[in-house]
Amino acid sequence: MFLNSIAHYLPSIEISNDYFLDKNGLTDEWIYTRTGIKTRRKAEPDENANTMAIEAVNRLLKIDKFPIKDVDLIIGGTYTPFDTVGTLAHVVQEHFDISDVITISISTACSSLINALEIVEGYFAMGKAKKALVIVSEHNTGYSVDTDEFAGHLWGDASAALFVSKERNSPDDFEFVEIITQGLANVGKGTVGVGLQPLKEGIKMRYGKDVFVQACNYMTKITLDILARNGYTVADLDYLIPHQANIRIINNVVEQLGINEKNTIVNIDRLGNTGCVSTAIGLSENLEKIKQGKLFCLTVFGGGYSSGAALIKSKS
Repeated sequence: MFLNSIAHYLPSIEISNDYFLDKNGLTDEWIYTRTGIKTRRKAEPDENANTMAIEAVNRLLKIDKFPIKDVDLIIGGTYTPFDTVGTLAHVVQEHFDISDVITISISTACSSLINALEIVEGYFAMGKAKKALVIVSEHNTGYSVDTDEFAGHLWGDASAALFVSKERNSPDDFEFVEIITQGLANVGKGTVGVGLQPLKEGIKMRYGKDVFVQACNYMTKITLDILARNGYTVADLDYLIPHQANIRIINNVVEQLGINEKNTIVNIDRLGNTGCVSTAIGLSENLEKIKQGKLFCLTVFGGGYSSGAALIKSKS
């Protein structure tokens, strides 16, 4: 399976930490020290997960002349949907008038991108599809509560889109070596560590310490697992693109793995926690740099809990 191209979209509104002083009493220094976040992006009033998904695909089409009508599989991922019936994937299908294709929207919280890619891999293996469009989009600020001192300041909005093919489409394609995911609902605080109950409340970080511990442990573990399964060690890894939930989690994972910080992609300082879009942004923003290496890994952890990793090779 091959990654043909990737693009992302960031809303134009930028929110600094100073905004939250009057909202939840937290200073810029307090937020930055504990999370690594300085700014984040917020969707315009007329934007949502669906509109941002469409914009990400528009940007993808500008850099890749891949005929979108050739797509035979559309997978959308979000835990902050605009509509749970007319889903993200279906709205993209409608907007670009892509007829008679498998169309699915999923949510495994911040692991959704990796799970979406694994679903694509499954459809390819079954011979039911050959060319896929994967879209991830999070409208976190539409669900977050600014006055919440535990989580209101964490979130950012963004979207990304990827063309993925069963066979190599271009000499510049990246090759997926392996994709692995796992549900961790029976670990720690599992299904209650982080929550979003739309009929009751906004995004809540109910057990932040447990989330921190489990994310550090399982992002490290699954990265080591996927490397070992394919005959690699950490020393073979040119770049790590971790989920951007908290800079302390990222630093912990980097320290456990023994990876040089220079080989770790970080965007949480500028964008906050963009959920399942964060690793896609890390890849999209750093393509030229990553192309200079040979092997890189996306590693994620999501509420619920869940984890996943994708090991990818460049053409070199």
